[in-house]
Amino acid sequence: MNYQYITKFTINITIALFSLTALSQNDSIPSETVADSVKHKQKYGLRLGGDVSKLIRSFIDDDYKGFEINGDFRITKRWYLAGEIGTEEKTTKNDYLTATASGTYFKAGADYNAYDNWYGMHNMIYGGFRVAASTFSQTRDSFSSYSQDQYWSPQYSSTISEKFSGLSAIWLEFIAGLKVEVLRNLYLGANIQFKYVVSQDQPDNFENLYIPGYNKTYDSGKFGFGYGYNISYLIPIFKKNK
Repeated sequence: MNYQYITKFTINITIALFSLTALSQNDSIPSETVADSVKHKQKYGLRLGGDVSKLIRSFIDDDYKGFEINGDFRITKRWYLAGEIGTEEKTTKNDYLTATASGTYFKAGADYNAYDNWYGMHNMIYGGFRVAASTFSQTRDSFSSYSQDQYWSPQYSSTISEKFSGLSAIWLEFIAGLKVEVLRNLYLGANIQFKYVVSQDQPDNFENLYIPGYNKTYDSGKFGFGYGYNISYLIPIFKKNK
């Protein structure tokens, strides 16, 4: 009787020890981590476009003609090399002077995209800078001199055109804007520009009223402003995993 009791007790102890051993072995096996196999491919390539605001203004403003090509190239997740090249002709008129500025300009710099895109999106909310230069001419179409005695002294005026060529200007430009993908690889954008003149050539006997690429000079001040509305197309070259 005692022998049977001892045998049952031994069997129960053996089963318990086996169960504890098996449980400890299962706990010692590291659990497998399932890695997310979905990877988001981000596009890297050359985006080319134009400033449609200059084209529209050329059609509705008889005193203006302009055209600009712009582009950027993505080099990292956030940074883009960017630049613009264009031509402008603008006639400025006031009470005493009519002058026409005509020339080309070039801008080069970089943009930083501060926008965190959702999956599958490639939009931009960005800020950037440019180093810009323009070569142009100024034509004084007509002018008149100011006399304090308006009643007795006739105003001296001249309509003889005089052209000053070989002028140039250099300025720094800070830009902020956005670009939104409206169709696959097709973008619409808008930006504002804050400009600071580093140097400029002035014609004899009068000042630059307008510099191509820089815009209005605001009475020889060193600060200026601009804007643009762009349409562009991205040419994908390669993709990287996000």
